Amino acid sequence: MKVVVIGGTGLIGSKLVGKLREHGHEAVPAAPDTGVNTLTGEGLAEVLRDASVVVDVSNSPSFADDAVMEFFRTSTTNLLNAEAEAGVTHHVALSVVGTERLQQSGYFRAKQAQEELIKASGIPYSIVHATQFFEFMNGITDAATDGDTVRLAPVGIQPVHSDDVAAQVGRTAVGAPVNGVVEVAGPDRYQLDDLIREGLAARNDPRAVAADPHATYFGAELAEDTLLPGPDAHLGETRFTDWLAQQQ
Repeated sequence: MKVVVIGGTGLIGSKLVGKLREHGHEAVPAAPDTGVNTLTGEGLAEVLRDASVVVDVSNSPSFADDAVMEFFRTSTTNLLNAEAEAGVTHHVALSVVGTERLQQSGYFRAKQAQEELIKASGIPYSIVHATQFFEFMNGITDAATDGDTVRLAPVGIQPVHSDDVAAQVGRTAVGAPVNGVVEVAGPDRYQLDDLIREGLAARNDPRAVAADPHATYFGAELAEDTLLPGPDAHLGETRFTDWLAQQQ
């Protein structure tokens, strides 16, 4: 089948395109550098011609509250309208475990708005909620850094490798629409402060981690289960410790 991957040149998108092609599908990466811009609508009608499935793994270039909301509302609306015109029969979007519990954060309010647009579109859909990627741990660390101290809430997290996310998104894309949410997470549960402490030690980073129950996560306070998947989540195979060792 023809699968168009919006954000198909990024971390998850490029892996997803490769996996779909390995399984014999026509996977087409779509991004501004391939002539497709979901904010302006440029190239959408052309790339969606004869597509059965559209997978949206794109992300906002800015995390500022207003900019990220504008990105997800505009790009998702343009994309869904173009899919309706093209007769696309399955819309798949990548989102984040805990989105509905992180509404103090402007970024997650924007992701929630994206999901609501998809659900209201009338196009059969599947939303994949992933826990945070191993590759994003540095971003979490930097966002929580104050001087030489990283302040993090001691709450549960079950991070996942990007390869495992791409594999689950691919399986979802070629399956029947679930008209709901599928979760994917890593195999091991950590406390967020311990996870980041382990990552810093592996890189010989001298910053100290302080456990602070009121430390915010991209603007939102966390409860113990905010970032954790439910019991039916698909679990990836790659362990964080193994991935860390490969980064040396």
